[in-house]
Amino acid sequence: MEKIKKGDVVGRKSYNKDIYFKVMDIYGGIGEKEYCKLKGIHYRLFADSPLEDLVKIDSAELAQHLREQTMKSSEHMNRIFARRERDRELVFGRAVQHGHNNKASNGNGVNGFEVPGTVLHIDGDSDYLDLCLTTYRQLNIPADGYNIEEEQQYTMVEELLKKHTPDLLVLTGHDGFVKGKTDFADINNYYSSKFFVEAVKAARLYEKSRDDLVIFAGACQSHYEAILKAGANFASSPQRVMIHAYDPVFVVEKIAYTSIYDPISIKEIINGTITGFNGIGGMETRGKYRFGVPKSPY
Repeated sequence: MEKIKKGDVVGRKSYNKDIYFKVMDIYGGIGEKEYCKLKGIHYRLFADSPLEDLVKIDSAELAQHLREQTMKSSEHMNRIFARRERDRELVFGRAVQHGHNNKASNGNGVNGFEVPGTVLHIDGDSDYLDLCLTTYRQLNIPADGYNIEEEQQYTMVEELLKKHTPDLLVLTGHDGFVKGKTDFADINNYYSSKFFVEAVKAARLYEKSRDDLVIFAGACQSHYEAILKAGANFASSPQRVMIHAYDPVFVVEKIAYTSIYDPISIKEIINGTITGFNGIGGMETRGKYRFGVPKSPY
């Protein structure tokens, strides 16, 4: 069997290869059992595993997995654009009722422009950050992103909020419930949850209002209750399950493109994610989208 090395993509035999991981480090000395530090490829999960429990994923199997993930993301994107078109018609109609009517403009009689909510995304994983920033661009969401390790995010978040003044803040990366622990209420039993809590608290010192700054925070298996209590609008993970890399993007997209007139159904937001209610939860939040008229010809 080919020897597993740092950087390889692997699955855990004891979990029937349910999640694909990248090997970040291999540790253990002579005469000791070797272990690997693992990072999820598409799920925001840290894990440790005995080397003997891992199997390397061959190139064909990995390619198939990547195709399946791409198709899943594309299906979500198509649903998002279809929903936006329906919502746009409602907003245009509301603008006409308020007297913004220009017969020389489009078929709806409204010559307007869109201003979606802006996003500051701080991610502990550079690969996931790049994927999310690409997705923001595809979804026409103005976003700035920074790769900052989870334990350092609280030291940087206020400075970045002052620099970018976003409508929405995403604090994420990797997390996980430490193997061998049993108390899910103890935040010290998680890899990164306490860091997300501190980062949310720091952000709330900058902006107290959950309406003025909407915050999503957490990763796989994160301490959901503690993160919400710290001041987040949305967090992971109510059932301590894995969340998908794109789930934070799909949460903030719905908020960024829902009118400021409208509170958003929590069910609508969570249904728009890949993981669903087991992985994502939150509280009532208003939209950040604004419709403007008239559109300048310049």
